[in-house]
Amino acid sequence: MARATTRDPEGRMSLGQHFKELRNRLLISCIAIAALAVVGWYWYDEIFAFVNGPIARVARERGDDEVMLRFQNITEPFAMQLRVAVFSGIVLASPVWIWQVWAFLLPGLHQREKKIALVYFFISIPLFFAGAAMAAFTFPRLVAILLGFTPEGAANLPGAQEFLSLWLYFMLAFGLAFLLPVVLVALNQVGILSARNMRRSWRVTLFAILVFSAFMTPDPSAWTMLAMAAPVFFLFWCAVGVAFLLERRRERKNPGRYAGLAPDQPTPRP
Repeated sequence: MARATTRDPEGRMSLGQHFKELRNRLLISCIAIAALAVVGWYWYDEIFAFVNGPIARVARERGDDEVMLRFQNITEPFAMQLRVAVFSGIVLASPVWIWQVWAFLLPGLHQREKKIALVYFFISIPLFFAGAAMAAFTFPRLVAILLGFTPEGAANLPGAQEFLSLWLYFMLAFGLAFLLPVVLVALNQVGILSARNMRRSWRVTLFAILVFSAFMTPDPSAWTMLAMAAPVFFLFWCAVGVAFLLERRRERKNPGRYAGLAPDQPTPRP
Protein backbone atom coordinates (compact mmCIF):
# COMPACT_ATOMS: atom_id res chain seq x y z
CA MET A 1 0.00 0.00 0.00
CA ALA A 2 1.43 3.35 -1.04
CA ARG A 3 2.35 5.65 1.81
CA ALA A 4 0.43 8.94 1.78
CA THR A 5 2.55 12.06 1.70
CA THR A 6 1.93 14.39 4.61
CA ARG A 7 2.12 18.11 4.17
CA ASP A 8 4.00 20.14 6.79
CA PRO A 9 1.47 22.30 8.70
CA GLU A 10 3.96 25.21 8.66
CA GLY A 11 4.38 24.98 4.89
CA ARG A 12 7.99 23.76 5.03
CA MET A 13 9.24 21.67 2.11
CA SER A 14 12.41 19.80 1.25
CA LEU A 15 14.73 21.01 -1.51
CA GLY A 16 13.34 18.35 -3.86
CA GLN A 17 9.78 19.47 -3.14
CA HIS A 18 10.76 23.07 -3.86
CA PHE A 19 12.17 22.08 -7.26
CA LYS A 20 9.07 20.01 -8.00
CA GLU A 21 6.85 22.95 -7.04
CA LEU A 22 8.91 25.29 -9.23
CA ARG A 23 8.72 22.86 -12.17
CA ASN A 24 4.94 22.59 -11.89
CA ARG A 25 4.44 26.33 -11.74
CA LEU A 26 6.76 26.93 -14.69
CA LEU A 27 4.83 24.30 -16.65
CA ILE A 28 1.49 25.97 -15.89
CA SER A 29 2.90 29.36 -16.93
CA CYS A 30 4.28 27.98 -20.21
CA ILE A 31 0.99 26.26 -21.05
CA ALA A 32 -0.95 29.50 -20.41
CA ILE A 33 1.48 31.51 -22.55
CA ALA A 34 1.31 28.96 -25.39
CA ALA A 35 -2.48 28.86 -25.30
CA LEU A 36 -2.87 32.65 -25.36
CA ALA A 37 -0.17 33.02 -28.02
CA VAL A 38 -2.85 31.82 -30.45
CA VAL A 39 -4.59 35.18 -29.94
CA GLY A 40 -1.47 37.06 -31.06
CA TRP A 41 -1.10 34.79 -34.07
CA TYR A 42 -4.73 35.30 -35.11
CA TRP A 43 -4.66 39.11 -34.66
CA TYR A 44 -1.20 39.54 -36.15
CA ASP A 45 -2.34 41.72 -39.08
CA GLU A 46 -4.09 44.16 -36.74
CA ILE A 47 -1.08 44.29 -34.40
CA PHE A 48 1.29 44.91 -37.31
CA ALA A 49 -0.95 47.66 -38.67
CA PHE A 50 -0.97 49.35 -35.27
CA VAL A 51 2.82 49.11 -34.89
CA ASN A 52 3.40 50.31 -38.44
CA GLY A 53 0.95 53.19 -37.97
CA PRO A 54 3.43 55.95 -36.97
CA ILE A 55 5.82 55.00 -39.78
CA ALA A 56 3.03 55.03 -42.38
CA ARG A 57 1.80 58.36 -41.00
CA VAL A 58 5.26 59.97 -41.33
CA ALA A 59 5.54 58.59 -44.88
CA ARG A 60 2.18 60.18 -45.80
CA GLU A 61 3.20 63.50 -44.29
CA ARG A 62 6.45 63.48 -46.24
CA GLY A 63 4.64 62.41 -49.40
CA ASP A 64 7.14 59.71 -50.31
CA ASP A 65 8.03 56.08 -49.67
CA GLU A 66 11.42 56.74 -48.13
CA VAL A 67 10.19 55.79 -44.65
CA MET A 68 8.95 52.21 -44.25
CA LEU A 69 9.63 48.90 -42.54
CA ARG A 70 11.68 46.38 -44.48
CA PHE A 71 12.10 42.61 -44.37
CA GLN A 72 15.63 41.35 -44.97
CA ASN A 73 14.81 37.81 -46.17
CA ILE A 74 11.90 35.51 -47.01
CA THR A 75 11.84 33.82 -43.57
CA GLU A 76 11.71 37.01 -41.54
CA PRO A 77 7.92 37.62 -41.88
CA PHE A 78 7.20 34.18 -40.40
CA ALA A 79 9.73 34.68 -37.58
CA MET A 80 8.22 38.06 -36.77
CA GLN A 81 4.67 36.70 -36.65
CA LEU A 82 5.84 33.92 -34.32
CA ARG A 83 7.55 36.45 -32.06
CA VAL A 84 4.40 38.60 -31.92
CA ALA A 85 2.38 35.53 -30.95
CA VAL A 86 4.77 34.58 -28.14
CA PHE A 87 4.91 38.09 -26.71
CA SER A 88 1.14 38.40 -26.93
CA GLY A 89 0.90 35.19 -24.94
CA ILE A 90 3.29 36.57 -22.29
CA VAL A 91 1.27 39.77 -21.88
CA LEU A 92 -2.17 38.14 -21.96
CA ALA A 93 -1.11 35.33 -19.63
CA SER A 94 0.43 37.74 -17.12
CA PRO A 95 -2.32 37.08 -14.49
CA VAL A 96 -1.41 33.38 -14.65
CA TRP A 97 2.38 33.60 -14.42
CA ILE A 98 2.33 36.48 -11.91
CA TRP A 99 0.06 34.36 -9.73
CA GLN A 100 2.43 31.40 -10.09
CA VAL A 101 5.27 33.57 -8.79
CA TRP A 102 3.18 34.69 -5.80
CA ALA A 103 1.93 31.16 -5.13
CA PHE A 104 5.50 29.82 -5.14
CA LEU A 105 6.45 32.34 -2.44
CA LEU A 106 3.29 32.01 -0.31
CA PRO A 107 4.28 28.82 1.63
CA GLY A 108 7.26 30.66 3.13
CA LEU A 109 5.12 33.48 4.55
CA HIS A 110 3.22 33.83 7.80
CA GLN A 111 -0.57 33.89 7.76
CA ARG A 112 -0.78 37.69 7.87
CA GLU A 113 1.90 38.01 5.19
CA LYS A 114 -0.07 35.60 2.97
CA LYS A 115 -3.11 37.88 3.16
CA ILE A 116 -0.94 40.88 2.27
CA ALA A 117 0.61 38.97 -0.66
CA LEU A 118 -2.83 38.08 -2.02
CA VAL A 119 -3.97 41.71 -1.83
CA TYR A 120 -0.90 42.90 -3.70
CA PHE A 121 -1.28 40.18 -6.31
CA PHE A 122 -4.71 41.57 -7.26
CA ILE A 123 -3.18 45.07 -7.35
CA SER A 124 -0.23 44.00 -9.50
CA ILE A 125 -2.38 42.67 -12.36
CA PRO A 126 -3.98 46.02 -13.35
CA LEU A 127 -0.64 47.75 -12.77
CA PHE A 128 1.09 45.40 -15.22
CA PHE A 129 -1.57 45.99 -17.87
CA ALA A 130 -1.45 49.75 -17.18
CA GLY A 131 2.30 49.71 -17.84
CA ALA A 132 1.87 47.75 -21.07
CA ALA A 133 -0.95 50.07 -22.19
CA MET A 134 1.16 53.14 -21.45
CA ALA A 135 3.99 51.68 -23.54
CA ALA A 136 1.58 51.00 -26.42
CA PHE A 137 0.33 54.59 -26.17
CA THR A 138 3.77 56.21 -25.81
CA PHE A 139 5.88 54.26 -28.26
CA PRO A 140 4.12 55.29 -31.53
CA ARG A 141 4.45 58.96 -30.57
CA LEU A 142 8.10 58.46 -29.68
CA VAL A 143 8.71 56.80 -33.06
CA ALA A 144 7.00 59.66 -34.90
CA ILE A 145 9.21 62.18 -33.09
CA LEU A 146 12.41 60.28 -33.84
CA LEU A 147 11.49 59.75 -37.51
CA GLY A 148 10.87 63.47 -37.79
CA PHE A 149 14.64 64.00 -37.54
CA THR A 150 15.18 62.18 -40.86
CA PRO A 151 16.31 64.91 -43.30
CA GLU A 152 14.55 65.49 -46.60
CA GLY A 153 15.87 63.31 -49.40
CA ALA A 154 17.22 60.67 -46.97
CA ALA A 155 15.77 57.17 -46.61
CA ASN A 156 14.86 55.65 -43.26
CA LEU A 157 14.21 51.92 -43.62
CA PRO A 158 14.26 50.26 -40.18
CA GLY A 159 14.29 46.49 -40.05
CA ALA A 160 10.78 45.16 -39.41
CA GLN A 161 11.83 42.46 -36.95
CA GLU A 162 14.12 44.75 -34.93
CA PHE A 163 11.48 47.46 -34.82
CA LEU A 164 8.69 45.15 -33.72
CA SER A 165 10.93 43.46 -31.16
CA LEU A 166 11.74 46.87 -29.71
CA TRP A 167 8.04 47.69 -29.41
CA LEU A 168 7.22 44.35 -27.76
CA TYR A 169 10.13 44.54 -25.31
CA PHE A 170 9.06 48.10 -24.54
CA MET A 171 5.57 46.92 -23.56
CA LEU A 172 6.86 44.02 -21.45
CA ALA A 173 9.45 46.20 -19.71
CA PHE A 174 6.86 48.87 -18.89
CA GLY A 175 4.54 46.25 -17.45
CA LEU A 176 7.26 44.81 -15.21
CA ALA A 177 8.53 48.24 -14.18
CA PHE A 178 5.05 49.28 -13.05
CA LEU A 179 5.18 46.48 -10.46
CA LEU A 180 7.91 48.35 -8.53
CA PRO A 181 5.52 50.24 -6.19
CA VAL A 182 3.72 47.00 -5.34
CA VAL A 183 7.00 45.38 -4.26
CA LEU A 184 8.12 48.42 -2.26
CA VAL A 185 4.84 48.90 -0.40
CA ALA A 186 4.62 45.16 0.33
CA LEU A 187 8.15 45.20 1.79
CA ASN A 188 7.15 48.17 3.92
CA GLN A 189 3.99 46.53 5.17
CA VAL A 190 5.76 43.36 6.31
CA GLY A 191 8.35 45.50 8.13
CA ILE A 192 11.39 44.92 5.90
CA LEU A 193 11.74 48.38 4.38
CA SER A 194 10.86 51.66 6.09
CA ALA A 195 9.43 54.68 4.30
CA ARG A 196 12.34 56.80 5.54
CA ASN A 197 14.84 54.39 4.00
CA MET A 198 12.91 54.49 0.74
CA ARG A 199 12.98 58.29 0.71
CA ARG A 200 16.67 58.51 1.65
CA SER A 201 17.68 56.09 -1.12
CA TRP A 202 15.97 57.95 -3.97
CA ARG A 203 19.28 58.62 -5.75
CA VAL A 204 20.22 54.94 -5.73
CA THR A 205 16.70 54.07 -6.85
CA LEU A 206 16.85 56.55 -9.72
CA PHE A 207 20.18 55.10 -10.86
CA ALA A 208 18.77 51.55 -10.66
CA ILE A 209 15.69 52.58 -12.66
CA LEU A 210 17.87 54.15 -15.36
CA VAL A 211 20.05 51.04 -15.56
CA PHE A 212 16.96 48.80 -15.72
CA SER A 213 15.45 50.99 -18.45
CA ALA A 214 18.69 50.91 -20.45
CA PHE A 215 18.83 47.11 -20.34
CA MET A 216 15.13 46.53 -20.98
CA THR A 217 14.95 48.83 -24.03
CA PRO A 218 17.19 47.40 -26.75
CA ASP A 219 17.11 50.68 -28.65
CA PRO A 220 20.34 52.63 -27.88
CA SER A 221 18.48 55.95 -27.98
CA ALA A 222 18.27 57.82 -24.65
CA TRP A 223 14.69 58.86 -25.48
CA THR A 224 13.29 55.36 -25.00
CA MET A 225 15.20 54.93 -21.73
CA LEU A 226 13.85 58.23 -20.36
CA ALA A 227 10.33 57.45 -21.59
CA MET A 228 10.36 54.38 -19.34
CA ALA A 229 12.35 55.77 -16.41
CA ALA A 230 10.20 58.90 -15.87
CA PRO A 231 6.85 57.20 -15.03
CA VAL A 232 8.57 54.46 -13.02
CA PHE A 233 10.38 57.06 -10.90
CA PHE A 234 7.06 58.83 -10.38
CA LEU A 235 5.52 55.55 -9.20
CA PHE A 236 8.44 55.13 -6.81
CA TRP A 237 7.49 58.39 -5.08
CA CYS A 238 3.86 57.26 -5.01
CA ALA A 239 5.03 54.12 -3.21
CA VAL A 240 6.99 56.26 -0.73
CA GLY A 241 3.87 58.32 0.00
CA VAL A 242 1.73 55.21 0.49
CA ALA A 243 4.39 53.73 2.79
CA PHE A 244 4.36 56.87 4.98
CA LEU A 245 0.56 56.73 5.17
CA LEU A 246 0.63 53.05 6.16
CA GLU A 247 3.26 53.68 8.83
CA ARG A 248 1.25 56.60 10.22
CA ARG A 249 -1.82 54.39 10.36
CA ARG A 250 0.10 51.66 12.17
CA GLU A 251 1.52 54.24 14.57
CA ARG A 252 -2.00 55.39 15.47
CA LYS A 253 -2.98 51.80 16.22
CA ASN A 254 0.22 51.13 18.21
CA PRO A 255 1.46 54.44 19.73
CA GLY A 256 5.18 54.49 20.41
CA ARG A 257 5.90 51.37 18.35
CA TYR A 258 7.97 53.34 15.84
CA ALA A 259 9.41 55.88 18.26
CA GLY A 260 13.20 56.12 18.46
CA LEU A 261 13.89 54.20 15.26
CA ALA A 262 17.13 55.11 13.53
CA PRO A 263 16.84 56.22 9.86
CA ASP A 264 18.55 53.02 8.71
CA GLN A 265 16.59 50.75 11.04
CA PRO A 266 13.77 48.66 9.54
CA THR A 267 10.27 49.11 10.85
CA PRO A 268 8.99 46.44 13.27
CA ARG A 269 6.84 43.70 11.86
CA PRO A 270 3.15 44.59 12.07
